[in-house]
Amino acid sequence: LDKRPKGARKFVFPEVCPVCGSHAVRETDEKTGKADVVRRCTGGLICAAQAKERLKHFVSRNAFDIEGLGGERIELFFDEELIRQPADIFTLEARNAKAAEPLQERKGFGAKSIENLFKAVSARRSIALDRFIYALGIRHIGETTARDLARAFGTVEAFRTAVAAAVA
Repeated sequence: LDKRPKGARKFVFPEVCPVCGSHAVRETDEKTGKADVVRRCTGGLICAAQAKERLKHFVSRNAFDIEGLGGERIELFFDEELIRQPADIFTLEARNAKAAEPLQERKGFGAKSIENLFKAVSARRSIALDRFIYALGIRHIGETTARDLARAFGTVEAFRTAVAAAVA
């Protein structure tokens, strides 16, 4: 507080998400009883901002690491409804082949860059379990915990079974 300028006004955090209008809340830690530092949108995947950020995380270097599918392309493909969820990434090539205006024919895209994108996606159809778990973007599951979970479960089937049992 002593480092703030004298005339500084207290910042008022938003009560609603500026993108989707859902409530923005500070969750309380069950163990300590303290409120989180950050305020989060409660909109989940109905919030376009959260959906885009989850897609960016999914394709990031430490997750699926899909070369040529960075933040700008995720934003564009999301806004144009080409990719709305991670599974859409793996059907993009087939959908593009049937499109009235394929990506490689659009301004700003070249045939070679789209070919390279589809090759990069194809190369990532199978990845290590720890990278897959990390790519899911589960809150509080970073790279280290994802590695620990992958070691503990061993296979995606065992992991899926455990998740299904926990949810039931």
